[in-house]
This record gives sequence, C-alpha cells and structure tokens, in this order.
Amino acid sequence: MQHVVDSWQIAMLAASLGEFAEPGLDMQRVVAMLLVHDIGEIDTGDTIIYDDTGLTERKAAERVAVQRIFGLLPTAQGARFLALWEEFEDGETAEARFAHAADRAMPVLLNLANGGGSWVEHGITYERVVRKVGPPIEAGCPALWVWLAPKLEAAHAQGYFGD
Repeated sequence: MQHVVDSWQIAMLAASLGEFAEPGLDMQRVVAMLLVHDIGEIDTGDTIIYDDTGLTERKAAERVAVQRIFGLLPTAQGARFLALWEEFEDGETAEARFAHAADRAMPVLLNLANGGGSWVEHGITYERVVRKVGPPIEAGCPALWVWLAPKLEAAHAQGYFGD
C-alpha cells in the first residue's frame, strides 16, 4: 500500500509543478510514468534512495519483477506500462527527466518537513543528498532546484543531516 501512496504523492507533485516544465512536455506521460515507476518494488522491496550498494543487482531484480507484474496484464496494456517504466529508467526524454526530478524531490521535501527524519536516522550527509538529488532535479526541473538548493543549505545549518 505504501508504494501506491508514494507514487500518487510524486505524481501529484509533478502535476503541480507543470508550469515549470519545459514547453511541450507531456504531463500526462510524466504522471503515468510516475504511477508505474516503483511497481517492481512490490516484489523487490524499497530501499532508501541514498543506498547505492548492490544497485546493479537491485535494478536487475526490479526489471524481472516489472516484467512479471506487467506480464499479468493483457499484452498491449502490459507492453504500454513496460515502455513507460523503461522510459523512466532510461531517463533520456524530457518527460523522464521531469519525472526523475519529482521522484528525487519528494524524499527531500519530506525530510525537510520532519527535521531531517531519515537523513539523521541513517547518517545521510548534506553532501550525499546534494550529490544524489541535485543533478536529476536540476536536469528535469531547473526552477525546482533553484528553489530547493537554498532550503537544503538552511537545513544543513539547522542540523537536519547525519553529518
């Protein structure tokens, strides 16, 4: 159930940021991508965004899970959802980059709202957060990064990180 809430939250965030998207971006496609991007975690489980250990293995397991889950659908529908998932994973289209920006921003916004929450709990440093989320947010929604970067700096000064 948590994946449904997470995906819904991120899709709503992206939709609310539509005015900051590059012209011509297909927001319906972004929202659809965000609704399917974590579906593989039904089988594989979720991991904290800042954990890069075993990333290749986790991504391979997630692909197997996605193929299994989408394989339960009628062929055309499963293929459409798989294509959206792959587009998100590849991160090459404007829509995928915007979706990645929303996906990376959501945990940042949640941690800013709860005094550093999982950053403090898991010993996540300011530098690690900026390195992990800064490039995809800036590439997908530069205005969001311009707004968010100073908030992260202020949170660092307030002790919101596991430094």
